[in-house]
Amino acid sequence: MKIIFFAASDSFLYNFCLGLARFLRSQGVEVVMMSSCGEHGALLEAEGFRWIPLPMKRRSINPSKEFRLFRFLLNSYKEERPDAVHNFTLKSVIYGGLAAQLAGIRGRINTLPGLGYVFSSQSVLAHALRPLLKVLLRLALRGDSSRLIVQNPDDRQLFFANRLISPDNIFLIKGGAGSGVDTAYFSAATRQRGKKFKVLLASRLLWEKGVGIYAEAAELLAHRADEIEFLLAGAPDAGNPGSISEDDVKRWQSAGRLRLLGHVKDMRKLFNEVDLVVLPSHYREGVPQVLIEAASMSLPLITTDAPGCREIVADGVNGFLIPIKNAPALADKIVHLLDHPALCEKFGQAGREKVLKEFAQHLVLRQTESVYRSLGLAF
Repeated sequence: MKIIFFAASDSFLYNFCLGLARFLRSQGVEVVMMSSCGEHGALLEAEGFRWIPLPMKRRSINPSKEFRLFRFLLNSYKEERPDAVHNFTLKSVIYGGLAAQLAGIRGRINTLPGLGYVFSSQSVLAHALRPLLKVLLRLALRGDSSRLIVQNPDDRQLFFANRLISPDNIFLIKGGAGSGVDTAYFSAATRQRGKKFKVLLASRLLWEKGVGIYAEAAELLAHRADEIEFLLAGAPDAGNPGSISEDDVKRWQSAGRLRLLGHVKDMRKLFNEVDLVVLPSHYREGVPQVLIEAASMSLPLITTDAPGCREIVADGVNGFLIPIKNAPALADKIVHLLDHPALCEKFGQAGREKVLKEFAQHLVLRQTESVYRSLGLAF
């Protein structure tokens, strides 16, 4: 059996889909990776997977280039003749779903780890694109051979309310972007506080991820700079209209309120060095992988009471939920955890237990396998 994984970026396939790809390979399935070009393509190949680079730009709306991409994708599907395709992220779900139908592929699985910029931003561009994307999604997801995996009840309800797919063909799997969390790798840690209480925000540098709110909270707590250190891990995302500019990043760095780490490869090591993880997102998240991994390592969390984020944080149990776009609330909760070390430990233990029960990789993989089998894909 052959299954194609298609995502907009090779980094997404490498960071979020390897667990599922390895699992399928262990069951005797050939997994072929397809994405735009990037430095992670070689890493996918080093893992033993065949990778097909596509002439794809995530932010492109050039009709000529998009037609070329779609034609390349369709021809690749016809040439590869897979038993199924598994599309990840919004653009890939639309293009991959439509191309698979035209290529006569009988199994179409789609994973939407959040609905992203178009469904969360209030910009003119996002509002203009939203109706068109709903039409395209309805076309891409149609038919009894299509399955959709979403990661939170809010997204599932949105698809129901807009009649974008048959209710029988949508599945809720609360496992992050693709494969859940390897709880043995992201293991519980016992940590001792250092001289400063280290707070971490790790994400793509997008305004909708709440990075500006985080910087504002750091400014509000400047008077306690000798007690708290604010760390920011991540890089701008040029393929997203909500990306933060290099000028803003340099301004925060010059002000000295945030310590900028850039892209961090070893998140486990970083989690072991911090005391608290926050994500003040107002993005249309699925379930943020960074929160699941941090909770798996027994870290307390602060995030927003928003779709996806509230799936991992139970307010007052393993962290705090705050209103969106509210820097004072974020600053208040950070100080509360700074002043209550025992509560940090309690939240961390509860978070680890929640991950083991709901987000562990073996649970997510078995749930995903059941979606494949619902299409008659036996392996």
